[in-house]
Amino acid sequence: MKQLNSLALAYIGDAVYEVHVRHHLIESGSIRPNDLHQKAVSYVSATAQAAIIHDWLDKEILSEEEAGVVRRGRNAKSHSTPKNMPIHAYRYATAFEALIGYHFLMKNETRLTELLELSLQFIVNMTTDEEGKDNE
Repeated sequence: MKQLNSLALAYIGDAVYEVHVRHHLIESGSIRPNDLHQKAVSYVSATAQAAIIHDWLDKEILSEEEAGVVRRGRNAKSHSTPKNMPIHAYRYATAFEALIGYHFLMKNETRLTELLELSLQFIVNMTTDEEGKDNE
């Protein structure tokens, strides 16, 4: 399981993260149903996921093993390339999804939940910071 293909890890990690974000948004109750998709996109975009991974790497939140999963995810060779974003953001988003997928498949539920909550906090803080800048 530890050597599962990084793109396969990212595939399942993407789904796990998407469900977690949707659950969070619905549970918060503060978003109108018509706005759920738009708000979810701000959490699950490749740019947001790349920013999360960069933050975690900068703050040394990840273990050596997790950093290895991230490196393999970042370096995974996909046969498709993004059209609307820089390739480095796409690669780091893949790394983020691979890390989430890794913990999900390894059944590391405590660490998975911790990382998912940290990612939500990061996006909420990032969104709040951007809204504050818009109001200045």
